This record gives sequence, C-alpha cells and structure tokens, in this order.
Amino acid sequence: MVHVFTYHDNYYLYDTGSGSLHACDERTARYFSGDAIEMTDEELAEIADLEGQGLLNAPETEARPIKSNEVKALCLHVSHDCNLRCKYCFADEGAYHSVREVMSFETAKAAIDFLLKNSGNRKVLEVDFFGGEPLMNLDVVKKTVCYAKEEAAKLGKKFLFTTTTNGLLLDDDAIKFLNEEMENVVLSLDGRKEVHDAVRKTVNGKGSFDAVIERIKKFVRVRGDKHYYVRGTFTAKNLDFSKDVLFLADEGFDSISLEPVVTDIPELQIKEEHLPVIEKEYEKLCDEYIKREAEGKGFLFFHFHVDLEGGPCLSKRVSACGAGNEYFSVVPNGDIYPCHQFAGDKEFKMGNVFEGKLDPALREKFAKSCLFTRKKCGDCFAKFICSGGCSANNYHYSGDIDEPYTMTCAMMKKRIECAMHVLAARKAREK
Repeated sequence: MVHVFTYHDNYYLYDTGSGSLHACDERTARYFSGDAIEMTDEELAEIADLEGQGLLNAPETEARPIKSNEVKALCLHVSHDCNLRCKYCFADEGAYHSVREVMSFETAKAAIDFLLKNSGNRKVLEVDFFGGEPLMNLDVVKKTVCYAKEEAAKLGKKFLFTTTTNGLLLDDDAIKFLNEEMENVVLSLDGRKEVHDAVRKTVNGKGSFDAVIERIKKFVRVRGDKHYYVRGTFTAKNLDFSKDVLFLADEGFDSISLEPVVTDIPELQIKEEHLPVIEKEYEKLCDEYIKREAEGKGFLFFHFHVDLEGGPCLSKRVSACGAGNEYFSVVPNGDIYPCHQFAGDKEFKMGNVFEGKLDPALREKFAKSCLFTRKKCGDCFAKFICSGGCSANNYHYSGDIDEPYTMTCAMMKKRIECAMHVLAARKAREK
C-alpha cells in the first residue's frame, strides 16, 4: 500500500510494506493517487528502481504477532485516592468508582511475587507505580522498590520502575527517591496556567498550577539527562493546544506529551466537528517544532517522534498492546485487570495476586487480539505504527477491544503525517 499525502506544498509517498517515506513532486503524487497522469520514461524508471529495491509497492509484512505467557510488567495502583479532582479523570478522580484506599505493603509484595513467579525467562521486568496519586503512598512505594530489587537479584533479574505523579507532593525527599530509583517519571501538567487550572483542581476547588509548577521544574533540573515526560491533556476547551505544548517547552521542559482527552463530559469531549481545527493545530505545532529544531532550540514532542528506520520489529508492532496478556494492572485489594483503564470493571477482573491465577478465557481474549484481528485497520496506512490503538479506548467506545475508536484514529493519522514531515525536514537539513 502506498499512502499519498501533502503537507503544505510538500508531497509524500509512504510505502507501508517497506516503511519507506519518499518526497515527490505533485505529478508523482497525483499518479499514485490514481489520476490519469502520463509519466515520462525517466519517471517510470525511477519508480521501477525503487520497486526493485523493495522501497515502493513492497508486499506487506507476513510477520506474526509475538505473544508470550511470560508476564513482563505490572501497573501497581498504590493509591486509589488523589489530592486533585481533575474534571476529566478517567479514574473517577482517583477512586475508580469505588472506595478511596491505598495499597498495603503486603499486597504490593504479593504483586511483586506474582510478577517474578510468572515472568519465565524474562530478565528485565517493569513496574509502574500509579494512582490516583502514588506519592500519597510513598512509603509503600519505597518499600516495594527495595523488596523487588532484592527478590529480583536472587533470580538474576532486574526491575525498571516508573511513576506517574501530579507533582503536588514532590518535596526534596520524593524528588531524591524518584530520581534515584525510577527509570522514567511522568509529570502531569496541562500547559498554560488558565488551561491547567480550569480542570486540574485541588480538593478544595482551587487551581493547582501554582502549587506544582516550581516543584516539577525542580524535579526536572535534578533529573538531568534521565528519562521523564511532562504529560498533559487537551480538551474541547483548549483546541489551541499547540500553545500549551510550546508553553511547556518555553518553561524548560524538553520531553513533552499532550494527549487528547477521552471523556464523555459534553463540554470537554472532543467531537468529530473538532477534527479540522485539531488537524490545523497539529500543523501549527509541527511548523514551529521544525523551526525550533533548525535553530538548535528543539525539544521532544512524543507524537512527532516516529522511527521508520529502526524502532520495534514488525512482529512487535503487529502484536498490539500487551495488556491482559503480558502486562496487567493490580488495584489496592490485589485484584488483577488487563490494564489501568480497565481497573474496577468487574467484567474484566482477571484474578487476584494472593491467589496467583489468571482467568484463562480473558487472558486468551487479549492474547489473540492483535493488528490482524482489528479488521478496520487493514486498509489504514498507519497500522504498522499505531498497532491498532488502545484496547481500553476501543472497548469503552465500541464495546469491542478490536473495534478501533475512530476519533483516536483520525488524530493519530494526522500526527503521523506531521511526524513524517518532521523526518523529511530533518533529512533535508542534513544534506
């Protein structure tokens, strides 16, 4: 499949079979779009040469999904409570539609034991401390990290830890611990003060921007060159979200992600009518992104980072998300779910860490799910990059983990085209 697209006055061909991106002229773009263009012998010879190299009209992969019964990662919900009351929170402001509670160390230990016991030959395991707000239960996080490292060492394994935090409790002690022990830290900040404060409020109803911005900045200064992301969310209230990304970059953050909200709250929900505005906004951001990179002032925007030459192998790309098969979420009472976005949905309860067993039917359901079971992805140019989208989003909006959520698809396609234009601009500068 050859995908033809334009970006401003630039014309591109993206070959899904080979993963190759080609800049071209308007005539070639029209030819591959099916227009009745009479190509010259020289043009046809160039196309034939690319085809001969397997870079154009290449057959699509016959790679099969990589599925394993080895568990590689857990998301530990160490706190089903939060010190913020973010309006759009998918987790019911941290409570997950249940009681507000925190995970005990005994439960966390059982979760680590479950992961080690079911990890097979995997040497590197992952644990994400999640909430709610995980720093509300920092003592258990610390003890769990210590226990996991000790137990893994006995088996010749190691852990990589990640934490997501809203920043309110980032004092010197938390900063030191997270910086020393976490492979990655995700810091929640939505952008401009007025945007952030409109939805990310404290328990007493006040905006949280002033309470977190300097704490997050301090953490990033201490973090140095270790991995972190400042992650925000945009809603229908701030469709000019490129300003929020650039605001974050101007505040000194060089690793940024800004995600479209997934909610059914009417005034925040992103609707189909918003898509043209959102696509233009991604272009505004893309143009400034390229400009800053050329000036030596670049930063990493997660959705504009696409590796067409390396990255995960095709077998991994077609496997889709490992949720419910290799990756699981554990809530404070020890119940196991496919991922954090299914947490609390009893239909998807897969077991409990104290029992050490997983529902075989549910696990098989997720193990079978892959790019090829998502039939609507078949004719999509982005499928080997996107891998079929988020199973949880698919389910919550269509009732089927294999039915892609069309709003997410539309935004993903636009972001990928922008990312490809970024790659082309970078290549052009390097010549």
